[in-house]
Amino acid sequence: MSETTLARYYRAVDEDRLDDALAMLDPDVRFTIVLPAGARRGLGRTEMGGYLGARGVSNRAHVVLRQSRDADVEFVYGKVTEGPTTTGRFLSGVRLGADGLIASYQVTFDTDHVLVEDR
Repeated sequence: MSETTLARYYRAVDEDRLDDALAMLDPDVRFTIVLPAGARRGLGRTEMGGYLGARGVSNRAHVVLRQSRDADVEFVYGKVTEGPTTTGRFLSGVRLGADGLIASYQVTFDTDHVLVEDR
């Protein structure tokens, strides 16, 4: 299977290529980001850009362990690292529009639960 749009999105975010990451989103993307501190919901590429920009540059990386695609829906599971330390695991899904842009995005992040071990 070729790399999913979602995996390419995470790579762009991790490489601080936010304009490239945002270009993968529909202008009216709906999103939900569920973190241990609570959920962040939003609408639109501009709002997502504000969220991503406020996170600041770090040595954070999304390490994709599994990815799948079924028609217009993609899923990714992986771990988040800060340097050599794993800070938690994420499970995300997107729905792609007819133009291939991410129209809807949802991610959960947990610091404890491991669904799939590292390869």
